[in-house]
Amino acid sequence: MKGTYKSGDSWKHRHGSSPTFKTSKQKPRALKMQAPFTFDELYRSPLREERCYELKDNGAGKPHVEEKYVARNLPEARLTGIQAMDEFVRFLADGRSDIQTFCEERGLKLSDIDSLVFILTGIRGIDFRQRYQVRMMDELLRYTSLSLAEVARRSGLGSAHNLYLTTKREYNEAPTEHRKNLREPEDEGRYR
Repeated sequence: MKGTYKSGDSWKHRHGSSPTFKTSKQKPRALKMQAPFTFDELYRSPLREERCYELKDNGAGKPHVEEKYVARNLPEARLTGIQAMDEFVRFLADGRSDIQTFCEERGLKLSDIDSLVFILTGIRGIDFRQRYQVRMMDELLRYTSLSLAEVARRSGLGSAHNLYLTTKREYNEAPTEHRKNLREPEDEGRYR
């Protein structure tokens, strides 16, 4: 039976057992020089406004508190001066995550962007993207009342299912549990 193969036959049917694949983990790469940029310097928060309260006079001599949102005093994401890298960071900040599409639109190979990100940050491209998505996910879960599907979309994870898989992988918690554990009093709505 080993030598015959019919379309639709399973591996188990043809070989008598399921395949055992050796998972090859990539060797961790270490940059042997100081990376010019840190992840935090390149990260751009999706929450650009901060809630504040202003004491107003209503004209009748009775002051009241008015809630409003103002631009956050955030350090702007540092530009690298390298167009491909700066565009990649903006691509991730927009909640997009398909690195293949990013590369194709610019005539790059996946290995090009991976090498560029590694040289500039000391982090593999895929790891940089995942770290970016997790940071955005955490901010959106903590400070907004967005649905899980919307948090997934805006953070670049795509779907509520991917959001669930990410919070389980990163924190061993479901997204709603993670949101509850992240939040402190007055966090919801603090930024938008």
